[in-house]
Amino acid sequence: MKKSIKRYVWLFAANLFISAFTFGGGYIVVPMVRRFFVVKKHCFSEEDLVNMAAVAQSTPGAIAINLSALAGYKTAGIAGASISCIAAVIPPLVILTAVSAFYKTFISNTMIVAVLKGMEAGVAALMVDFIIDMCSMILKKKSLFLSAMIPLSFTANFILGINVALILLFCCLLCIFQVLCKRGKMK
Repeated sequence: MKKSIKRYVWLFAANLFISAFTFGGGYIVVPMVRRFFVVKKHCFSEEDLVNMAAVAQSTPGAIAINLSALAGYKTAGIAGASISCIAAVIPPLVILTAVSAFYKTFISNTMIVAVLKGMEAGVAALMVDFIIDMCSMILKKKSLFLSAMIPLSFTANFILGINVALILLFCCLLCIFQVLCKRGKMK
């Protein structure tokens, strides 16, 4: 009983911290979840994290909240998911309430505008770190098919300007097709 309470308190504190100090969207949460849940506490593996990030992205709602719920569920079941969601929602709720209450003051303050611009650089660095981690995990699978998707997806978006949603849909369909073909060969 006491061990489960400690786990719930840790889950609440970890998700509250992650939510309070990650700016820039859902993908920025992934390296923080990795640091707390995979590296420090060994609650689940890197591969589990990548799978959870994929599910969090593909389900409705904010990626950060979805990933917190999945990490909480993987760590402590339904109670863990609930605690993680509550902890992940509190900081944005408080921050957005304060910003909306003092919007005119914030928008005209050059110091706050400069701080937010500086945060953009940090967000970009975290996104690059996440992309490197994901690519290295894909390359470890030693699948020519999956490895080829990395440069092809980049080329499709960055050079050809194809919408990311269309690229994701196409990649998902290709992966489904590959799985179906492999199952057909197994029979």
